[in-house]
Amino acid sequence: MPWPAYRDDRGAAVVEFVLVSILLVACFLGVVQLGLVLHVRNTLVACAAEGARYAANADRSPADGAAHAQQLIRASLTDSFAADVRGSLTTVGGAPAVQVEVHAPLPVVGVFGPTGSLVVRGHALDEDAL
Repeated sequence: MPWPAYRDDRGAAVVEFVLVSILLVACFLGVVQLGLVLHVRNTLVACAAEGARYAANADRSPADGAAHAQQLIRASLTDSFAADVRGSLTTVGGAPAVQVEVHAPLPVVGVFGPTGSLVVRGHALDEDAL
């Protein structure tokens, strides 16, 4: 007995491939976006910490640390991430310290990426105050 015409499966594989491919591409782009954001965040944290260590050396100011962090950010990322870098004196656990704070935009891949900005801080004990 032949199958009825409405049970014909010809062409269903093409439709399934397209639907699954769309989901896989969306998942892949989400993973790429997450990886890019984490890479930029980790790079900014390392640059802020290095700028704070530089500023914490004897005869250096927080402004020197901010300038050093900006230079490192420009060398490893683009200039837009180094637009807002600030250095200041603070206390960490009751000890005098230098803080370098970086405000940067979130990197976006495509149209549907996250919006907002990253704020990262680096701290180091101030040698002048010890």
